Amino acid sequence: MKNRKKTYRFIISGGGTGGHIFPALAIANEIKGRMPDAQILFVGAKGRMEMEKIPAAGYPIEALWISGINRTNKLKNLSFPLKLVSSLWKAGKIINKFKPDAVIGTGGFASGPVLYVAQKKGIPTFIQEQNSYPGITNKLLAKNALKIYTAYDNLDNFFNPEKILLTGNPIRESLKSLNENKTDALNKFGLQPNKKTLLVVGGSLGAMQVNRAIEKYIDEIKNNQWQLIWQTGKNHYEKFRKYEDKSIKVMPFINDMNQAYAAADLIISRAGAGSISELAVVGKPVILIPSPYLAEDHQTKNAKALSDKNAAILIKEKDLDKNLIHDIQKILNDEKYHEDLQKNLKQMAKPNAVEHIVDDIFKQLKI
Repeated sequence: MKNRKKTYRFIISGGGTGGHIFPALAIANEIKGRMPDAQILFVGAKGRMEMEKIPAAGYPIEALWISGINRTNKLKNLSFPLKLVSSLWKAGKIINKFKPDAVIGTGGFASGPVLYVAQKKGIPTFIQEQNSYPGITNKLLAKNALKIYTAYDNLDNFFNPEKILLTGNPIRESLKSLNENKTDALNKFGLQPNKKTLLVVGGSLGAMQVNRAIEKYIDEIKNNQWQLIWQTGKNHYEKFRKYEDKSIKVMPFINDMNQAYAAADLIISRAGAGSISELAVVGKPVILIPSPYLAEDHQTKNAKALSDKNAAILIKEKDLDKNLIHDIQKILNDEKYHEDLQKNLKQMAKPNAVEHIVDDIFKQLKI
């Protein structure tokens, strides 16, 4: 890094779910690690989980009154134009006051207004696109972004190929050196070391259809002598906590995912881009159940990018009752299949994504 007297200032905007928040925090931490005097401000959406997670990580955050388009209840969209105008106005105030040298968007409701205003003011903007199929906001903002950092090949149809840099998705630093002992991890969950263990994670907010499918097969899980670590999501914990016993650990949220990953023989997960990037680094066999309720059905496209390479099993929600227990049995009982899934998934891992992203941001800014 060149000798410099200037203190650089960055706005990072992204949130709504952990899939947008964790990459944003990873980028912030990498910038701070290289440039301790850098000033970093987050901008999120009022009432969303970033308003709790970002301050807990030690960074300041401003809130915009913004939400996405509601595809199931159209009446809730009546306030959207007002929210958008309010957010654009406040984003302008934040940018004028903070005076960032660059704005980085990782997706989520708030990143749209912030990047749009920054681009209008001629401030360099960068987009970290996590999914294999970009949302409409990023497609619009990409036209004036300096660089777009992607996790999947073949996004030339959506973005200017000259602006794309394939980096992978930033993941939590702690996952890069996953050295938890499996027996120790099982002990911490109160489970036995000699039984096959399933880990079910339905995203940071939980997934009702995934939880219901697990509930349906509780008896079969027990009859097969499998163990279960079950993250229900805080919204669903009270409904499913009754199933906890000596072989089933039910939790609203798992704070130490390293232990959970170390304990697992098979992971059942939603197909958020951030989750997939973490799972590739972890390298355990995985069944992906995409949420069908999201914009552009992007989780299905994320999951298909893996299943097409025999790096994961994709089960659609509507097929859970028919396929879930069969696919679990196939993975846990067929050692060769288990190993092939692991090997193919690990080949897709990009553990150094955040380093490559920050390298390029500094290069573009001539730092």
